[in-house]
Amino acid sequence: MDLSRAVWRKSSRSNGTGGDCVEVAVVSGNKPMIAIRDSKNPRGGVLAVSTGDWRAFVAGIKRGDYND
Repeated sequence: MDLSRAVWRKSSRSNGTGGDCVEVAVVSGNKPMIAIRDSKNPRGGVLAVSTGDWRAFVAGIKRGDYND
């Protein structure tokens, strides 16, 4: 996956004080994907998921599925 032109976005809820933050980027191509990385380690690993899986994950967050 070519991430050289990826435009990374950090959550609007990130306060910039070094907390737990992730960045996401839409990666276009034959099969568009969502790339996810740790904002504190941008040269580290990247998790890539399909746009459908990303939408399902975000919907689950909004429903509170991951609140413990």
